[in-house]
Amino acid sequence: MELPLVVGVDGSEPSLCAVDWAADEAVLRGLPLRLVYASLWERYEGTALADDLGKPSDQVMAEDIVETAARRVRTRQPDVKVTTDVLPEEPEYTLVRESRTAAAMVLGSRGRSSLAEAVLGSVSVTVAGHAHCPVIVLRGSHDNRSVLGRHGRVVVGVGEAPTDAAAMRFAVEEARRRGVPLEAVRAWRCPAQETTDHPLLAGEPARLHEQKAAEVLEATLRDIPADVEVHRRTVEGHARQVLLGASADADLLVVGARRREGHDGLQLGRVAHAVLLQAVCPVAVVPQRA
Repeated sequence: MELPLVVGVDGSEPSLCAVDWAADEAVLRGLPLRLVYASLWERYEGTALADDLGKPSDQVMAEDIVETAARRVRTRQPDVKVTTDVLPEEPEYTLVRESRTAAAMVLGSRGRSSLAEAVLGSVSVTVAGHAHCPVIVLRGSHDNRSVLGRHGRVVVGVGEAPTDAAAMRFAVEEARRRGVPLEAVRAWRCPAQETTDHPLLAGEPARLHEQKAAEVLEATLRDIPADVEVHRRTVEGHARQVLLGASADADLLVVGARRREGHDGLQLGRVAHAVLLQAVCPVAVVPQRA
């Protein structure tokens, strides 16, 4: 049985944009689409949806929300199989559970009000930090499309090899499906305390740190298939700032999430957390299996 792409819908415009994006992604992957509504989100229904249905916002019911989303999929991608479900549960709990039987999950990043944006942003971060499948959060101006993006490239952040192997595999497949280059980015820094007087790094501390970053990058990319065009880039700076900068001209940014000892499920590090909240393109957080 094929695992579906799962989309969290709430009636807000960002969640409907996520439905559009996921419909294109379902075509790329040849997968069915599952639209899930958690009842706690009812207060964040979108005014645009209410107008479409001819009802005031406070009367838009969950069934209307998921059916409107399903119609958008059928209009946009008629060949995609769509199922819907309305679940009377908190969204974080629902979506983390749904991730156990999903190929990937797609979420909008904000609601139509400042309160909704804060709550939905929290949902996205929580789900991305605990999900059992890759979670794609649609940030920035993504033109509602997973293909034919404005920039024509997928960017992946490279950590210490081989801990981000799952993220790299995901990024490779996304670049391959879209027929675009993959840009692998490794950030590096020369600690302030390492000066030219350092006994092991005398004269060239920065060059040695950059060289190490390049070696990690090469090791991570060693088994990349020949049919994927790869661009390698090492950049001096904090990883979160480097990746946020890279998101400005990417159609998808991919980062990994690591399992921490003593914690239940996956936990987001500072880099993944920062790009989820601040990136200007869609972000995919990929769990690294232990």
